[in-house]
Amino acid sequence: MVSTQLQSIPDRISDTEVLQLLKSDKVNWEYVQFVKEIANTKDELLSEWLNINVKTFRSYKKPNAILKENLQEHIVLLISLFKHGIEVFGDADAFNRWLDSENFFLDGEKPITYLKTVTGIRFIDNRLTGIEFGDNI
Repeated sequence: MVSTQLQSIPDRISDTEVLQLLKSDKVNWEYVQFVKEIANTKDELLSEWLNINVKTFRSYKKPNAILKENLQEHIVLLISLFKHGIEVFGDADAFNRWLDSENFFLDGEKPITYLKTVTGIRFIDNRLTGIEFGDNI
């Protein structure tokens, strides 16, 4: 069961909302697990997105493990991105396929390669907004 706090993360989130969420809520392993499920990904890829090694990533599964603030921010933005992507593409599978496909408008890069940074996540989120309004991305 997904917590109310986790469900309340919007599919488009402002920097102010992220900062407010980080102050008021503990972004913990439940959030990470949600990203794993919604992205249908393994520890290795998610740890790559978060710029940590797999061993460190798995250490966060321990009870009472506290995620660093930058990881919390990254996780919140990933959740928001995936919610937005699902809204745009209709379901998680279609969005995941788009993320993992080479994209002419991104110089042949796969959108998934941008998920390693907050700026990259914001960039892909902006591309999703463009798709909503008819861009060919």
